[in-house]
Amino acid sequence: MSTHRLSIYLASPYGFTDAGREFMKNTMIPAIQNDRFELLNPWEVFDTISQRIKKINALNSIKKQKQSFKLLNKKIAFANEKMLNRVEIMVAILDGSDVDSGVASEIGYAYAKGKKIIGYRSDFRLTGDDLGAIVNVQVEYWINASGGSIVTNLSQLQKRLLQCLDI
Repeated sequence: MSTHRLSIYLASPYGFTDAGREFMKNTMIPAIQNDRFELLNPWEVFDTISQRIKKINALNSIKKQKQSFKLLNKKIAFANEKMLNRVEIMVAILDGSDVDSGVASEIGYAYAKGKKIIGYRSDFRLTGDDLGAIVNVQVEYWINASGGSIVTNLSQLQKRLLQCLDI
């Protein structure tokens, strides 16, 4: 009997910092990855992208740097779009003083494509637009309207993902 593997896109700002990458690699991903899930993580190419950024920054012309970054940015965004199109569900990291703008845009795209979105916010700071919102009103709306929800710890995230296996 074949078992369905749930494909998950991890939308996250964690890759921008050493501490974030450590948490993502050593805590977040092991908590949600198992034989029932296929995890697509755009940060898996961090080392390659980081080397390309160093090479671009070493160019002796601002014009060449700008052109090179435009091409790299387009390549990164297109790769993320392709991954988002392949998955059934998104896990969106909502930590921070405000939801990361890239994550927010990925949430909107995922909603428009009919993907279920589970938001993860372990950050205890109040950042909603008012007392009725955990995060930005529109971001929270897209998550809930997708059939998803916002969870506040890894145990809740694991449980919510397991519930999604029946998609």
